Amino acid sequence: MTLFEILLLLSAAFGAGVLNTIAGGGTFLTFPALVFVGIPPVVANATSTVAVLPGYLGGALGFRKEVMEFDRKQLIRLIGIGLLGGAVGSFLLLKSSDRAFSALVPFLLLLATLVFLFGARIRVWAAKRSQSVTPFGFVGMFAVSTYGGYFNGGLGIILLALFSLWGMTNIHQMNGLKTAMSFILSMISVAIFAGAGIIEWQAGLMMMVASTAGGYAGAPISKALPMPVVRAIVATVGFVMSAVFFYRVFIAG
Repeated sequence: MTLFEILLLLSAAFGAGVLNTIAGGGTFLTFPALVFVGIPPVVANATSTVAVLPGYLGGALGFRKEVMEFDRKQLIRLIGIGLLGGAVGSFLLLKSSDRAFSALVPFLLLLATLVFLFGARIRVWAAKRSQSVTPFGFVGMFAVSTYGGYFNGGLGIILLALFSLWGMTNIHQMNGLKTAMSFILSMISVAIFAGAGIIEWQAGLMMMVASTAGGYAGAPISKALPMPVVRAIVATVGFVMSAVFFYRVFIAG
């Protein structure tokens, strides 16, 4: 890689760490940056998962008290479902050709952006329907986990919406479970991707360090920037990246 490409990946990973600490959406930076330096889409997606892994670990440790408040049997059951769904999604990615995955990427990015932008409304909508949904159900967790194993973008917001459907209202417990499940999903994905040899380790490890630094930097930034500004920045990045990939795939092709 050239010096410019290295700096681009480090900057994207640092920015992803900042965004994930503040509001989420780091994948909007890491995945496109990897594709733009010439890494094939499937490998870029796998490597992006490696890049943001430390942030999930740090968050899971930070919320360990809230996570341990859950019933142990329910927690073990959710972990099992998450591992199964994450593995299924990861294996689906392995079976996807770069051409097929590239065709899906613009839609996945757009979906993740819309979920991020309207996440609060989605959670409110979900909470109103919580009475008709089985708490800690298999189908919802499996579906979301499969999505997370296939494509990580917007996973946290989708998990929060699912928890609202289950009737959960304690946001600290919800964030703790969200972060823990995101870490578990990413761990199984990284293990499968590593075993399949589709991770670009040089880029992944560099970005892992940079995203960790960005995660620490995100704390004071989150206090300085109003949340509407942060959400506008993330949404803008998401829509721009979606438009760029739509152009690359369906127009420039």
